[in-house]
Amino acid sequence: MKTPEQHLADLGEIRSLMHRSSRFLSLSGISGVCAGLFALAGAAGAYIYLGNDTFFGLDVFSLRKFPGAKILDYESMANRLRDIDFYTFFLIDALLVLVGSLTVGYYFTKRKAKRSGASLWDDSVKQLLIHLFVPLAAGGIFALLLLAHDLIALVAPVTLLFYGIALFNAGKYTHNDIRYLGLCEIVLGLIGTFYPDSGLLLWAIGFGVLHIVYGIVLYYKYEREGKEG
Repeated sequence: MKTPEQHLADLGEIRSLMHRSSRFLSLSGISGVCAGLFALAGAAGAYIYLGNDTFFGLDVFSLRKFPGAKILDYESMANRLRDIDFYTFFLIDALLVLVGSLTVGYYFTKRKAKRSGASLWDDSVKQLLIHLFVPLAAGGIFALLLLAHDLIALVAPVTLLFYGIALFNAGKYTHNDIRYLGLCEIVLGLIGTFYPDSGLLLWAIGFGVLHIVYGIVLYYKYEREGKEG
């Protein structure tokens, strides 16, 4: 006959299994880091396009200081970028960041799911995507409306704000840690509405730096130690 302690252990195990079955826990920390790096690269390109030669206080043309780097004329490359239509450039820049992030995210998440024997398409994934997509879609439409009304300075903070809401909303169906990332994105978005001139910098921090930090935390908290809860 089982002791009360054994019954409690069994209940704990059942609770853990129910918790795991209702959540998608195969999000990869490595994909978060890669997404952050893509975002920083996209933001750096935007800084160059807008005529800024510094990014987070660094000279974006610092590569020319390395031996053998003088074969490239970075100023000329920047000028050629600025010949591209404003909306065309930022559309291409955003698409490159998005496609790159989604590609590496899918690859590493699929690899992690395969290693843990989890499904990449079940009810928890569907719920996660639904709760993520609705705020993202609303935010995307709102951002396009801002562009249509030439309120360009508010686009960056609005994307941060709706992205943060989407992450917080989807946190119920994956690691709780994603909710903290969502809250940080929301705060940055709100700050950006008060300081729209800093929108691009805040965007780089939110989509770049915070994704890298979140990815590292996720990796060391769950993947490196082989944990899944």
